[in-house]
Order: sequence, then C-alpha cells, then structure tokens
Amino acid sequence: MRGRFITFEGVEGVGKSTQIAHAAEHLRRRGIEPLVTREPGGTPLAEKLRELVLEPQHAPVDATAELLIMFAARASHVADVIRPALRRGRWVLCDRFTDATEAYQGGGRGVNSAAIRQLARIAHPRLTPDLTFIFDAPAAVATARVTGRGTGHDRIEAEDGEFFERVRQAYLAIAAREPGRVRVIDATRPAAEVADSVARALDSAVSERSD
Repeated sequence: MRGRFITFEGVEGVGKSTQIAHAAEHLRRRGIEPLVTREPGGTPLAEKLRELVLEPQHAPVDATAELLIMFAARASHVADVIRPALRRGRWVLCDRFTDATEAYQGGGRGVNSAAIRQLARIAHPRLTPDLTFIFDAPAAVATARVTGRGTGHDRIEAEDGEFFERVRQAYLAIAAREPGRVRVIDATRPAAEVADSVARALDSAVSERSD
C-alpha cells in the first residue's frame, strides 16, 4: 500500500520545524515510523543546490534561476527519496514542497504561475501531497520570531516584511483553492495547541488509511 505524503508549509518563523518533529513523534506513538525530510534538500545534490540558493556568501540568484534550482533540487528529492519511500508504504513528512515555490517564487518574487505549474509537471508528475498544513501568522510576527533566534539570516530570511506578506497571501490563496488537501493552522497560538491541531488531523488521516 502506498504511503501518505504530508507537507508542512508557511513563512519563515511560523514553527514548521518544531511542528514536523511533534507530528513525527505523534505518528510513532500510533505505530507509524515516518520519513522526515525537507526542501530544498533531502539528497546530496539537493542539499548542494539549497546552499547555492540560501547561503548569503554566494552570488545573488535572480528569480528565474532560483525557480529552476528549486525544481532541480525537487526532482532529485522526489526521484531518490520521496517516491521510493511512498512505494514502500512509508509516510513521508516533508518540510516544504511545490506550494512553497508557488508562495515564494510566485507570490514573493512574481514568477509566472503557469511556469511553476509546468515545471511541477516535469519535476514530479502525478505526485501531489495527500495532506498539507499551512502554518499561518502575520508576516510581522513571523519575522520577529526569526530575528529573535539570533542565528542570522539566510538569503530568503533576509527579505523584508512586504515580501513575506505576499508569500503569506499566496499560501492562503492555495488553501482557499484546495480546501480538501490544505489545513490552515493558526501559528500565533502556543506551540502545544498547534501540535494538538496537527495531531487531530493526522489521526483522521490514519483512520482514513485504515478503512
């Protein structure tokens, strides 16, 4: 039986990394050992491409090049990690997927949405997440959290509030368009409350899989 593909989305600072760790532990308590991965990244090639895009010491990357690098990394990730795991029946929890490209490169950078959809068909034909969590918070709240980490900023984290608000609105537009797949989670609440909301949705997914 094919596994479930679940993605975690949202602007920087909404707590995705914390929530994906809670979700993985929740599934383990249900007897499911998930594969946890991330984008861009997940394979040696994709991690190198991630560094080219995000690390500030590299030369600036324009919007078109950034888009193509993201999908090159994604194609490697899907072919070498995600599809094989799903075929083996593993549940895959992924920190970002193509919704992130639509939100960041589309909403944030202004890249044509038709180009993003075409590249998605090439990079991962017939693969769509079964369930997506979008952790939502106003851009000002999210960017303040990133600054509060005190760990510096990568190239995307260094963007301004207007950029992140465009990204946020693009995410909300995805959720409005695909309510059957996407769950919007209020990320301004305490982390434990957010984790409970995610756990309830995961429990529903487990029950559906068992029917």
